[in-house]
Amino acid sequence: MKDEQQRFLNLLGQLPARLTADQAAWVINCQPHDIPVLVTAKLLKPLGNPPANGIKFFATEDILEASKDRNWLVRVSIAIYQHWHNKNARRKDRPSNSSTNGLPAELNLASTLAG
Repeated sequence: MKDEQQRFLNLLGQLPARLTADQAAWVINCQPHDIPVLVTAKLLKPLGNPPANGIKFFATEDILEASKDRNWLVRVSIAIYQHWHNKNARRKDRPSNSSTNGLPAELNLASTLAG
């Protein structure tokens, strides 16, 4: 949030009516890259019908209300844990395309020049 916005909101004594993904992440104490995971898991719902690559806003009131629910917080934690567990497992299952010096074969200048 910009300093000018912060000062204005401090004068009002309240949060803005809608939050960006970064701001929503601050409220629920997670990382901004976890917000799409929560949207996919239907634990957060963006306002309106934003395009897939568009900026998404979230209702502050909805997030504050949901964050008071312990069961919702547990589901949020599980969704984030599961996402990263699955992503890391996929990374480990990927076949390695490395040469002997640890660089990927297409980036290995020595093997390109030698061949």
